[in-house]
Amino acid sequence: MSALPHPAPFSRFGEWLSAAETAEPNDPNAMAVATVGADGAPSLRIVLLKAWDERGFVFYTNLDSQKGREIAGNPEVHLNFHWKSLQRQVRIGGTAALVDDAEADAYFATRPRDSQLGAWASLQSQPLPERAIFEARIAEMAARFPGDVPRPPRWSGWRVTPARIEFWQAHEARWHSREVYQRAGDGWTLGLVYP
Repeated sequence: MSALPHPAPFSRFGEWLSAAETAEPNDPNAMAVATVGADGAPSLRIVLLKAWDERGFVFYTNLDSQKGREIAGNPEVHLNFHWKSLQRQVRIGGTAALVDDAEADAYFATRPRDSQLGAWASLQSQPLPERAIFEARIAEMAARFPGDVPRPPRWSGWRVTPARIEFWQAHEARWHSREVYQRAGDGWTLGLVYP
């Protein structure tokens, strides 16, 4: 494996995400987030990447949701981007930590009002006896916040700081390319793995 400067995998990710933004018809920033519960069972869901830089990859959620509780209990998280039209995927393994309040507030302020109200109304991942209850809670929040909607205290972002980033590119005969960046101190090493 060769040693590389710190931004190497992030530059590559930016190039691939930019290509996906051109080629993918819907949500090129969609990624699977894998967490592990207290029982040791994995859990997987799709969320949207909302920010990324050399510090890591950020998504937002209710901290009392299943994923929020699981990350709080075990911050080791895996992300996966799959861009079918490009025959590419990026696998990221790392450690999640909460973004600071100012960053969460700034992002929350950019969300549409209905999404902001939904963040207050939803008891995410808890049982919902019927849809009408959720809709009534949204109406209550709209009345409670007739103007600006502040960020709920239990809603924030997680930043996944990667330790490993794999770039996978499909090839004919399933002779795929797999390039793996591993964090090494302040830099990265790059190597290949068999398809």
